[in-house]
This record gives sequence, structure tokens and C-alpha cells, in this order.
Amino acid sequence: MDRPIKVAIQGYEGCFHQLAARRFFGDGVEAVECATFREVVSCVRHERVDAGVMAIENSIAGSIMPNYGLLQGGWCRITGEVLLHIRQHLMALPGVTLDEVDEVHSHPMALLQCVDFLEGQGRRFRLVETEDTALSARRVSQAGTRNVAAIAGALAAELFGLDIIAGDIHTVKDNYTRFLIICRADKAEVVDDADKASIYFKVPHRQGALVTVLRCFDEYGMNMSKLQSCPIPADPFTYLFHADVEFGSVSDFDMAVAAVRRLTEELCVCGVYKKGCFVE
Repeated sequence: MDRPIKVAIQGYEGCFHQLAARRFFGDGVEAVECATFREVVSCVRHERVDAGVMAIENSIAGSIMPNYGLLQGGWCRITGEVLLHIRQHLMALPGVTLDEVDEVHSHPMALLQCVDFLEGQGRRFRLVETEDTALSARRVSQAGTRNVAAIAGALAAELFGLDIIAGDIHTVKDNYTRFLIICRADKAEVVDDADKASIYFKVPHRQGALVTVLRCFDEYGMNMSKLQSCPIPADPFTYLFHADVEFGSVSDFDMAVAAVRRLTEELCVCGVYKKGCFVE
């Protein structure tokens, strides 16, 4: 491909989705900002981008439930994943010191993750909630106000010319988000050395049906690393089950799926890909 890879991200330039895209595709990737995860999937579906990045779970907050529903549309396939270390930093205009700051802007979740640090400074900051960490950093840079700082990732500081005046201020240091790499289903290529897959299935509403499926996966040597129930809106109190399974070979996985399919009312493979590593 002669041009940079275009990747849809949820959020703004400098956000953790963009960093995840860089970790997977390289620093030369062209990020396309999307306001919502649904817009990310739409961009992939209508081929406005080559791929998309979508957060699916966080090690502190858990699963992002609406995004499982987006995977059920059949328009995209998972081709990879990134397990990104979420590091929050306090950043301000060049030359500004922590003592000069009395107002801090960021996404509500980031503020919550860093409140222990802020409260530990022996003075009260005015906290301003915004829609995005990276957007907060951009606004601080554009406004040029010395008493205002933002909480965001290091990429935002780099892109918007801000100084990190206090690094790694999040309370829980081992905070990771799992991002999925998605592409249009009919454009998905076979992933070499794949060792993980994401599927969803529906079992009959009878005693032991789910246990029978889980035992079948086990019999074929599948390691189920994630099992998530998702309600079916059109059918009250019935559920689809999303599962992530790890395996030694794709042929083993294919045999397991063929066996499990006979035990389910519905089964769809969302993607077969390489298990991600933890990255900074």
C-alpha cells in the first residue's frame, strides 16, 4: 500500500485509541477521528478506512458491553488485539510548574483514576469534566492558560506541545485496556500463526446446555479466556454468549467450532487472530 493505513479510532487525536493503532500498525498510521464506536464500525463497513480500533474491556472497569453488540452485526472481523497500558499524566504549557496549576481538565474516568494524586497535593483543584482526555490536552494547548492542566496520555503531550509536569499519576498502576483491531468482513485476510479467536453463540434454553458447550471446547483443548453473556433485546431474558478462546492450531479450533455448532442454535466466528502482548 503506497499511502498510510487509515484507521478509524473512537476519540480525538492523541487519545489511547490512536496509541493502540500505532502500536499495531506503526507510527505512520493515519487516524480518522470518530465520535462513537458505532461510527468506527460504520467507517469500516463503508470502506472509509482500512481498519478500525475498538476498546472492548478494561482491567479495572470490565467489559464495554455495547461494543459486543456492534460485533454481532456481521460487517466486521477481528484481525488482532492490543493490550495497552493506560498511563495518565498531568500536562500543562511549557514551563508551567505544578504549583501554578489550580484547574484540571479531563474525562470523568481519568479524573477518577487520578483523584488520589490530586487530593494528595495539599490543596484543592477545580476539576472540569470533558468528553475526552486528548481533547482536554488540545484545548489546554490552544487556550494558552498557565493555571490550567489536563490529564491525558503521553502521546497527547507530544502532539500538542505540552510538558508532563507529573507523570503516572493514576492510582492503579496496572491498568490495561484491550483494544480490538477490526476490518470489513469481506476484506479480512488470514492471520499467520493465529492462536486466538472470538465467537458468539446461543444455546437452547434447557438445563445444562451451556455447560455442554463449555465441556466440548475443553475436550478439544480450547482455553476459554473470556465468557460474556449479552442480552438479546428482541427476546427478553435470553442471551448470546461471547467467548474468547485460545488454541495451539487453527485446525484444532475449526474442529472445536464444528462440534460446538451442533450444540447451539446460533454460532458466529467474529475473528481468528494472534493473541496480543502487553504494550506501553
